[in-house]
Formats: sequence, structure tokens, C-alpha cells
Amino acid sequence: MSSSTLSRGAAKWALLSLAIGSFGIGMTEFVSMGLLPGIAADLLPAAWASSREQAVAQAGLLISVYALGVVIGAPLIAGYAARFARQRALIVLASGLLVGNVLTVLAPTFETVAAARFLAGLPHGAYFGIAALVAADLLGPGLRGQGVAVVMSGLTVANVVGVPLGTWLGQLAGWRVAYAVVVGVFVLAALLIALVVPAMPGDRSRSLRHELGVFRIGQVWLAFAMGAIGFGAFFAIYSYIAPLMTEVAGAPEWAVPLALVAAGLGMTVGNVLGGILADRNLARALVVAFVLLAAGAAVVGVAAATPVTLVASMLLFGAISALASPAVQTRLMDVSGDRPTIAASLNHSGMNVGNSLGAALGGGVIALGWGYVAPAWLGVALALAGVGIVLFSLARERRAVAVTA
Repeated sequence: MSSSTLSRGAAKWALLSLAIGSFGIGMTEFVSMGLLPGIAADLLPAAWASSREQAVAQAGLLISVYALGVVIGAPLIAGYAARFARQRALIVLASGLLVGNVLTVLAPTFETVAAARFLAGLPHGAYFGIAALVAADLLGPGLRGQGVAVVMSGLTVANVVGVPLGTWLGQLAGWRVAYAVVVGVFVLAALLIALVVPAMPGDRSRSLRHELGVFRIGQVWLAFAMGAIGFGAFFAIYSYIAPLMTEVAGAPEWAVPLALVAAGLGMTVGNVLGGILADRNLARALVVAFVLLAAGAAVVGVAAATPVTLVASMLLFGAISALASPAVQTRLMDVSGDRPTIAASLNHSGMNVGNSLGAALGGGVIALGWGYVAPAWLGVALALAGVGIVLFSLARERRAVAVTA
């Protein structure tokens, strides 16, 4: 059955199955943040005994390694998969995510866990890119931003339910239990995709070499940079939410999931609004989203002194951070020409460059002794850099249109 003949109810089930896969991705990517102290104590006992700050900063490298897998895997896997049926490609990608998380559960040392996280990250961007194209096709013209938002909704809901639950379970029974739950989510996602997502044929004439030609388009690089630099602001703060909550705000460890739930609720609302704004006026949505992201990071820096104000600020910051994602995804699809598969996956490469950059720079300013609040002010600087990239991209586009006219 093609997407054009799919009933409304069947389309909703197809979108739900895609969102469950993105729920699993959101959980496996973000649950690490709330479990960094436990991971550091288990896998880096000598460093933990010497300096907890240094051990947490070193454990943060697992976040960066996962993100590196996303960055490398997204264009290569998506480009290769463009020639295959999209449903089949999504099943394979969900299965790859499943295997990567099984290895994370079983890996015995810090080095082998790092390798497992890298492997788990490889299918991430390609899954989101192909799922976004399927969702856009299911909803039709004029609703692409909202189609992207539906796929992304699994990611944001993961931050409301999956990440706090995984964090709580990890604190209670060991951090590996959280990743075991993720394995179950991907089993369900793969089964549902096989059952309810329509068979959408790929283009057998496509080659990886042709698809990689998208990197010759300057606007694609600028859209990629929006995510890489701008979203680094979010990840600089979110990666270290556990020590920010316990060491700065003075809350007990059990309160960390409250901050994660607040951020996830905000992201869920922001994602829906971001899809609507992207469909109404894409350029304005991009500018507004990144300006607000800088302001939100500053609010977190000021509000981190007490548990109540920190949780409230994370609710606001989560909502603001999710506004830009549908807009950047749609922008990449707009500027990619006839190579949408890789371009659609690059949003998540960019986000995970931001993930790696934010986690690494955030860990760096903490290791320098600037304190756990320093990543919030780093986030302000990164978000403002994102604003600059957006304005430069739009100005360059206007000049190109004027020259053509």
C-alpha cells in the first residue's frame, strides 16, 4: 500500500510507530546525562575516588562518542539507504539501534562501553532523516514541519517519560538497567514499523556518490552549522543537569529526574509549536528560536541556585530548545535540491555535533574549575553564534535571489 492510498487511521499508526523509534533514540541519547555520576563511579573508580568532577567530566566523553557515531553514520548510511524501500531501511536502522544498546548493556569496561555507544549512534541520524521523509509524505504538502514534529515528538516525550524513568531505574538498580529498557523499546519499534508503515519504494538509480553531492551546497552547510553550534547551547547545560541539580542547587539525587521531566515537558510543547511556526514562516522561526535559546540559557544560569527555580528554568529552557528543531530540519530539506535523504538526516548530525561540542566544552569549563554553572553561560555564547549563522544564511539567500532576478 502506498502512502497516497493510506487511510487517516492507518497513517496515524504509521506515524506512531516512527515516533516510538524516536522515543527509543531520545532515551538512549539523553539518559546518559542523568546517570553520569553512576557511570563514572562504576567504570572509572580510580578517577572517581580522586576527583568526582574530573570523573564526571571524563564520563561525559561517552556522550561525545555517541554523538560522533551519529555524525559519521547519518550521511553515509542515509546516502546508501536512499536507493532502498524506506520501510525496509527503517526496520534495519531500528535493529541496528537495538544491537548497539544490547552491546552497551553487556560491555564490561569504559573503553568497550565507549565503543558500544559509538556503534549505537551510527543509525541514529539516518533513522530520523528517513522517518522525517516518510512523515512528510504521509501528511502531504504544507504540513512538512508538523510531520517532522510528529517524528520528533517521540524524542521529546522520551525526555518526559523515558529519560526520567531510565534515570530513576539506573540510580536504583544500576545504570545498565536503563539501557536494557531501551532495548525493549527498539524491539517494539522494529515490529510496528514492519507491520504498519507503508512500503515506500526507494530510487534504485540513486548512488551514495550522487547523494553525497549535497555537501557541495553552501546553504546545506549553513543549515547544518545552525544545529551544530546552536544546539550546543542546549547540550552544554543538559549534559550536566545531574551535578547542576545536586551540587549547585543542593537537591538530593532523587530530584534529578524532576529536572529531566521539566525539560522534557517543555521540549514536547516547544516541538509542537516549532512545527507550526516552521510551516507559517520558516525564516522567522529560525531567528526567533535561536534568540530565545540564548535567553533561556541565561535564565538557567541565574536560576540554578535553588531546586525549585532550576526545575522551572529547565521547563522554560526545554520548550525554547525544541522550537528550532523542526525549522532546521525543514530548512535542510528545502535547500538540498534533489538529495533530500542525506539532507534530512543532517539535522541530527548537526544536533549531535552540538551534543558532542556542548558536552565536551561543558566538561572542559567544569574541569577548569569554573563550576557547574559555567556551562549555562557557555550555552548563551553558543546560541548567539547560532543566531549569527541563521542571519548570515538568510542574507546570503536573499542576495542569491536578487542576483537571479
